[in-house]
Amino acid sequence: MPDLHALLADLAAEGDSLDALVAPLPAARWADATPADGWTIAHQIAHLAWTDAQAVVAATDPAAFAGLIERALENPDDYVEAGAREGAAEDPARLLARWRDGRRRIMDALTVFQPPPAADQSTSSARPAAVPAGRRLPWFGPPMSAASMATARLMETWAHGEDVADALGERRTPTRRLRHVAHIGVRTRDFAFRNRGLEPPADAFHVVLEGPDGDAWTWGPADAPQSVSGPALDFCLLATQRRHRDDLALTAIGADADRWLDVAQAFAGPPGPGRAPATT
Repeated sequence: MPDLHALLADLAAEGDSLDALVAPLPAARWADATPADGWTIAHQIAHLAWTDAQAVVAATDPAAFAGLIERALENPDDYVEAGAREGAAEDPARLLARWRDGRRRIMDALTVFQPPPAADQSTSSARPAAVPAGRRLPWFGPPMSAASMATARLMETWAHGEDVADALGERRTPTRRLRHVAHIGVRTRDFAFRNRGLEPPADAFHVVLEGPDGDAWTWGPADAPQSVSGPALDFCLLATQRRHRDDLALTAIGADADRWLDVAQAFAGPPGPGRAPATT
């Protein structure tokens, strides 16, 4: 089980990293186009603020979240886009403040409350929060634990941060926080296949990724006949569909593993269009 305290610290750090990119921008730069078709920097931050708000509702009021699911089903093709559009129309300073507030609220909402022994109830310094230990949170996909929700929020923050960095011509230094993104990319393998109407492979793959510090991050049995390997950054860019496979140094052994690199998708929702290759 992941250390939720450390995971939330990494989530906060990922948000701070993106905040450092957008906070100094003059208002006009928030309208800069990003690699996501039709999305500006403001759209990227608005989407993160919107999704954080949905996650807070999921953690604090499951009944209210059921209403959000109903609204999403009424307009499945535009529900997420509408949230980004509305936020992008805000004054950038107000949008930035709202995103920051949402980041604080999601941290509080995902802090799992572990009740003390009965004898210690009166002296406990534990801070009650929205998610009791063991509760699974509703979501637009399968329900998830607080740790899985935090990992998903970190993955999205990093991925949309890449779009912002690309728009600004910045290249962010990879950190060990990428391991969370890689983990969700590996865990969503079967989802990625089913999401495209394909039967998932029966057997696990061996995944070996080189972390930013040069150490090996591994998943799956070492003797698996099919495998994927390469830099962790490249795998994360692929799984979040921020780069085309042709522009990444990933190697697949086995037909199913090779197919996975064509359909990998770490985020919920319909199959994304991906990005066009930069190379010819």
